[in-house]
Amino acid sequence: MLNRLWQPVNICSARRALGLLFLDHAQVVGTFEDNLFSTHNFESWIRLEDGPEGWPVIHTVSDCFWLPAIIVLTAFDRLPRKDIKFSRENILQRDDHVCQYCGQRFENRDLNLDHVIPRDKGGMTSWENIVCSCIRCNTKKGNKLPAEAQMAPLRKPVAPRWRPLADFHGGVRKGHHESWRFFLEPSASSVTLSA
Repeated sequence: MLNRLWQPVNICSARRALGLLFLDHAQVVGTFEDNLFSTHNFESWIRLEDGPEGWPVIHTVSDCFWLPAIIVLTAFDRLPRKDIKFSRENILQRDDHVCQYCGQRFENRDLNLDHVIPRDKGGMTSWENIVCSCIRCNTKKGNKLPAEAQMAPLRKPVAPRWRPLADFHGGVRKGHHESWRFFLEPSASSVTLSA
């Protein structure tokens, strides 16, 4: 889902996209060869006959039409602000699954959350005091302050700022629609400016 400035703001279900399209709150962005970046309202989209082979379709009682991959909202022009939930998964994602003491990448099951300043020494359970650590480093640091253990985190822990589609930081992944690449990974060579 793009805002009216064509910036990615969210991922929504096909049902939600079709509802927004039907209510004229959004338009479909054409993402295949002959329709690249053309916009369609509900009426023109369901009448579109030429789509790429293998593209998913929606069947109704009397018709079938292409499933939209990208919609652009007609009125919403902001990037929504949102607080990120404090959770184990979000801490691991913030630290990129890298132990903040030894610098090695691990699987989720091999990582712990460590209080940089231990709780019994006044440390809070917050974004600014929790880091991702491997079991070995967590055991080695124990209940000590970073100076006592001589183990300072590689990066200062901070609360992450919310970014729309943050889970796409690695680009278009398996299961994500290829046409999203235009909006998630823009490159200077793929963008042409008009005169």
